[in-house]
Amino acid sequence: MFSLNMPPDPKEMAAIEARRNREKERQKRVFDVRTRVIGVDVGALNSQVEERKLREATERSKEEAYGTSQVQYDLVAQMLEKEEAERTRRLAKKVQDFREQKQQLKNRREFDLWDPNQLWKGFPALHSNSDPYCGPASMQCFSGEDVEKATCLRMQQEQFRCSLEKQIQERQQARIDEMCIDDLHDKLRLAMETRATQLAKLEESCRISMRCAMANANKAQAAEVAERRHYEHQREQEVNLKEIQNQIKSDLLSERPQVTHYLGAPCQVLPHSWKGMTAEQRAVIKKAQEAQRREKEARRQAERARDTEWESQAKCLAQAAMELEEQERELCAEFRRGLGSFNQQLASEQKAQQNYLNSVIYTNQPTAQYHLQFNTSSR
Repeated sequence: MFSLNMPPDPKEMAAIEARRNREKERQKRVFDVRTRVIGVDVGALNSQVEERKLREATERSKEEAYGTSQVQYDLVAQMLEKEEAERTRRLAKKVQDFREQKQQLKNRREFDLWDPNQLWKGFPALHSNSDPYCGPASMQCFSGEDVEKATCLRMQQEQFRCSLEKQIQERQQARIDEMCIDDLHDKLRLAMETRATQLAKLEESCRISMRCAMANANKAQAAEVAERRHYEHQREQEVNLKEIQNQIKSDLLSERPQVTHYLGAPCQVLPHSWKGMTAEQRAVIKKAQEAQRREKEARRQAERARDTEWESQAKCLAQAAMELEEQERELCAEFRRGLGSFNQQLASEQKAQQNYLNSVIYTNQPTAQYHLQFNTSSR
């Protein structure tokens, strides 16, 4: 017989406990209405999308800034390379010009040592075509023979002396030229300072004369303006005086009614000379106003009679409306009483039906334990 009281396997118990924990977590996610959106955490996904967009935008801005700075650095490097190449070219040109002008091959002291025509110059010159010492096949130069060595040494010393004197003269001339240039610079600076002082004085004198001329012009202009104002004021006074005299002598201030009509058309009135209405005209206007007043009074009485008739009709209509409302209220009360009796009958029938269901059909009532067995798993 085998013993059935064996201890449980730890691995199997750990796996069962892990499955239970996962099931509990799943139930929390599934049964929680706030966080359940078709099994996906929308908030977390939206936050991840926003973080990714922000990271991409940051990287894009960094790349754009790096590209802009790189372009600027490239432009600066190209400018520096061009400037360096131009500086190198100018320096090489200056060196080549100096070599061509000051370092010619024939002017060097050691030119006679590696002169390409030295061997040809080393042959002794013949005294005549009939030299008794040299035959037709005789040699003209032998090893170790130097006929004009003393002359060559003298010429080299003379050339070295001339070269040294030339360098001394060039150095003295350069020093003299430099002193002349400094002297010219000093004279030019002094002349410029003198010229600037003269120009400043001339400018100050021109400014003073301009101010005096402007002041004189302003004075003349002010005098002219004052004279013109005085003349205009005098002319205005004369014009006003003439106008006053014309108004006094004209028909504007007179009381004669004949001046308000045209000479050829007495019915037409001059607007600028009209002196008012006559007594006959005022009487005609008053008579017309009295007729208008009587007409308006008759119209007001007719309107008052019409308003009275409308008010009586409105009272009759209101009485009829009140009677109709009373009849409507009676009908509504009767309808509500019939509806209440019908509802009572229907309620009694439904109560009898419910009692029949509870006492005959639904005899086994479900308990709370019956409802708790549903919706307990997330699968």
